[in-house]
Amino acid sequence: MLNTNRSAGFTLIEIMIVVVILGILGSLVVQNIFGRTDQARVVAAQSDIESIGSALELYRLDNGVYPSTDQGLDALVNEPSGFPEARHWNEEGYLKKLPVDPWDEPYLYFSEARSYEIYSYGADRKEGGESIDADLSSSDG
Repeated sequence: MLNTNRSAGFTLIEIMIVVVILGILGSLVVQNIFGRTDQARVVAAQSDIESIGSALELYRLDNGVYPSTDQGLDALVNEPSGFPEARHWNEEGYLKKLPVDPWDEPYLYFSEARSYEIYSYGADRKEGGESIDADLSSSDG
């Protein structure tokens, strides 16, 4: 004879095992996703630095020189004054707006004669550092 008194369904232990397994899987997925945010910020900063560098090259093609350190990166958005004169500045600018680094700090700019450097101090917002705190620069190439 078959026992028809047994009800269909899951026992409490089976449900608890499934919940524990889902919890373990969820923590692994969250750890992998959130563990990469710092790495994504570094990649975004490197991409911004390359874009600013491209805009500086266009500026130099039009004006023969890079903006001075005093004129700064703002010369890519607004027509600069002072020396060196921007003789053929593009009325549309070279960037729509100046980006800030992924840590909400402005990119730093230094120009000397026929070269320039664009940099960010990284996550710690201080000069130097290692890993995600390391400075990022256009001269890192």
